Amino acid sequence: MSVAPNRPKGPPLNAMRAFEAAARTQSFVAAAEELGVTAGAVSQHVKALEGWVGKPLFRRGAQGVELTELGRSLLPEFVAAFDALGAATQSLRLQRPGVEIHIATLPSIAQLWLPARLGRLRREVPDIRISVTAMETPPNLARELFDLSLFFKPVKSGANEIEIAVDEIFPVCAPALADRLDAPEALDTVPLLHDQSWQTDWAIWSEATGARLKDPAAGPRYSLYSLALEEAKAGAGVLMGHSSLIGQALNSGSLVQPFDARCTTGRSLVLGLPAAGRRSPELERIVDALVG
Repeated sequence: MSVAPNRPKGPPLNAMRAFEAAARTQSFVAAAEELGVTAGAVSQHVKALEGWVGKPLFRRGAQGVELTELGRSLLPEFVAAFDALGAATQSLRLQRPGVEIHIATLPSIAQLWLPARLGRLRREVPDIRISVTAMETPPNLARELFDLSLFFKPVKSGANEIEIAVDEIFPVCAPALADRLDAPEALDTVPLLHDQSWQTDWAIWSEATGARLKDPAAGPRYSLYSLALEEAKAGAGVLMGHSSLIGQALNSGSLVQPFDARCTTGRSLVLGLPAAGRRSPELERIVDALVG
């Protein structure tokens, strides 16, 4: 007679994944955003793991969460394990028939910078399928099923990144509105348009250039930079232009720069790459076309 005893069960994979993300980011909220779940779900998964091990992994307080000594000691092994799982998943994905390159990027870049480059890619690499996902934060290319990322961020020395352009900002508006702006002080007489993701643009520009504004935070806000750009074209106000995103509007004359004063934000338009071992010849062709 065969014997089929109950075997000891380990903790759920989702609980371990939630712990690793929360421990690495030091935040249940950041872990939830990365995993595509709610912070409450992350908290419940972590509690389940703590129940399984019988000891706390986090200290919870009014200011957030902090790893216990046990949590800190476990983190390196969990990071290595999920990095290895990510690499194995990527290797499996590369065995699928056909070549598809998946790019993750900021919505404003997807709408205003990438379309012209996609046209070039279709001409230069017609045999490669290209998919684009717009998202607010860069993905972890070692874990998620993306091949490239395009975001505004500080450049990290020695990282798998290529700096495409420094992020310069300066006011832009419709030509008819520009006729009323003979000096930066005149900006106090017109609406200032804001993108919600870059609400400090006007304050950064004002401080860097010495242009005094009564209230750099005043004015309408838009959740999409492309919508704010269209409003600027329509004469609704003056927008803080990002050099990489408004080239077409400036070239067409639908927007103009009323003042010469520019400054940088400390960020750049950065192309994120996977580890060198994951870069196929097809991916290198895409990178060359995007950067060239």
